[in-house]
Amino acid sequence: MSTTDVPSATKAAQVRLNRVTPSHCRVVLDNPPLNLMGPEFVSQIREVVTALENDDRVKVVVFESAVDGFFLNHSDFLAKFEDLTSIPQGPTGLEAWPDVLVRLTRAPFVSIALIRGRATGNGSELALACDMSFASREKRSCRSLKWASASSLAAGPWHACRGSWDGGVLEVLLSADDIRGADAERLGYVNRALPDAELDCFVDALATRIASFDKWAIANTKRLVNEASLPPDVEIRAGWDACMASVKRPAAQERINALLEQGLQKPGDSENRLGFYVGQLGFGDGYPHRSDRGR
Repeated sequence: MSTTDVPSATKAAQVRLNRVTPSHCRVVLDNPPLNLMGPEFVSQIREVVTALENDDRVKVVVFESAVDGFFLNHSDFLAKFEDLTSIPQGPTGLEAWPDVLVRLTRAPFVSIALIRGRATGNGSELALACDMSFASREKRSCRSLKWASASSLAAGPWHACRGSWDGGVLEVLLSADDIRGADAERLGYVNRALPDAELDCFVDALATRIASFDKWAIANTKRLVNEASLPPDVEIRAGWDACMASVKRPAAQERINALLEQGLQKPGDSENRLGFYVGQLGFGDGYPHRSDRGR
């Protein structure tokens, strides 16, 4: 396997591009200890997506994590807000992060999210932007798939249009609770939740199979499906603008700061059980929230 670190040598590679074969690539998300998404991460993943778009040989790309317990996490709330919003718009005319997601969705190659650990906020958006998602089924706290909607902190994930899980959208967004792999499969959030020991082999075999097919057929099949399922860019822009405005609301800032005081963005229980802590914000101490039952 050959490896290409797209980011410049002067900065740590938070996103690495590994070329398994000319037609099969892996994108490794590696920003320990929590795989937070900050401005540098966005810049680096955009460079990787550009490199993949410009390589006509690429047919399938698998996104995976090198950080134990986290596929991709929520935004870095301690980073300067302006550092993210000042990144130039991408080729789609959208801001940097939604630009990456839209380009990935429309790319002429197949994208697969291999989810082992939390896919929270931005990680949820990345997984939904991919053409397929497969998750570890195990329910251990550091390795099970857990979704925590951003709706409790700001606006909910805007890319929830992907897939056939319309009936579960409001449950996921408004409960702002953790969802394990089996439930994510039931809701249609992921294609399948597999036993952890089988996950890597399954995804590798699927990626290898897809990479053996004709790229024209892959690209046009994906294009026809997207034409029937993707929202127009104007809706995506509106969702991003709403999210950015919501983050700055006093109510959102108050809750973000409360979570930071409880250990958010530090390794430990607050990140491992984020859904529980989010659910406690509107109640007094000791309120028996359902997220804590049976754990």
